[in-house]
Amino acid sequence: MIKAAILGATGYAGAELMRILSGHPHVDVTYPASHSYAGKRFSDIYPGMKGICDMELREDDISKAAKEADVVFLSLPAGIASAIVTPEILSEAVVIDLGADFRLHDENVYQTWYKTEHHAPSLLSEAVYGLPEIHRNEIRGKRLVANPGCYTTCSIMTLYPLVKEGLISTDGIIIDAKSGTSGAGRGEKLSSLFCEVNESIKAYGVASHRHTPEIEQELSEAAGRDIVLQFTPHLVPMNRGILAACYAHLLKGVSDEDVEKAYSMYADEPFVRLVSTPPETRYVKGTNLIDISYTIDKRTGNIIAMGAIDNLVKGAAGQAVQNMNIVFGFDETEGLQRAAGCPF
Repeated sequence: MIKAAILGATGYAGAELMRILSGHPHVDVTYPASHSYAGKRFSDIYPGMKGICDMELREDDISKAAKEADVVFLSLPAGIASAIVTPEILSEAVVIDLGADFRLHDENVYQTWYKTEHHAPSLLSEAVYGLPEIHRNEIRGKRLVANPGCYTTCSIMTLYPLVKEGLISTDGIIIDAKSGTSGAGRGEKLSSLFCEVNESIKAYGVASHRHTPEIEQELSEAAGRDIVLQFTPHLVPMNRGILAACYAHLLKGVSDEDVEKAYSMYADEPFVRLVSTPPETRYVKGTNLIDISYTIDKRTGNIIAMGAIDNLVKGAAGQAVQNMNIVFGFDETEGLQRAAGCPF
């Protein structure tokens, strides 16, 4: 058994971590923490966990957490993790950051998009981008894992085979993505109120969403050249889920068989399902799965690749647990073998 700490345990991603780890056969959550609810029981905040996790929440204190746990999960707003993670902390515990502070390799890019100072640029080279299907070998044995964003996980994985194999033009890629409201976090926001969201759909962060450089970074590494793309997220009136529709132009001479062979890189991945029809978020709800499909439009010469995930699981907590499993040498699927919450 290993001991786990979760800082930010009562946010949506943190609570999902609590739910998943409460059923993990090799993990004991010993330090659940929440600045807002310290001293209260977790099940008082989330009554659905009554009898499953009634632990008392502690204060967010990474120094204490690192001394008492083998792995510390950080589910905190941007700018905090880089201020509290130090080499000393990493010498005591593995840190898996669900926030954005260690995802981008360039501190200047981070500061430009997140409008906040990066307090530990020297640690950026120590961090690994925790997308297991692409960086599994680098994740093994790492002390600092940057858990990818939700939009980025869905978008990168959907496009990666096409970019890696050089099947599409890297100019003019468009990603049109939709997310449920839990992606905005649990904090009270006018724009997330039921009456503001229900019976409506809206674009936001147009040409400015913070996940854009993350997607560009990973796809640029796959292509071996800088990629600049168009990413537009939308808010839809559902709790969970992300659907990303990605548009690109196939290069001359690329066949259906070439595309099929490219996506075969995922054939043995336990959390990737290649599906024959456009994916739906309900079929991955509550799971660590990503469903991917594609359609080649012979008329336009374009490919429309689509991916669907649960933004709180594969897009956050589930992927964090997947990364933890890899770091500690557990079976990668431990604690994550759940069917969809809506199988029909």
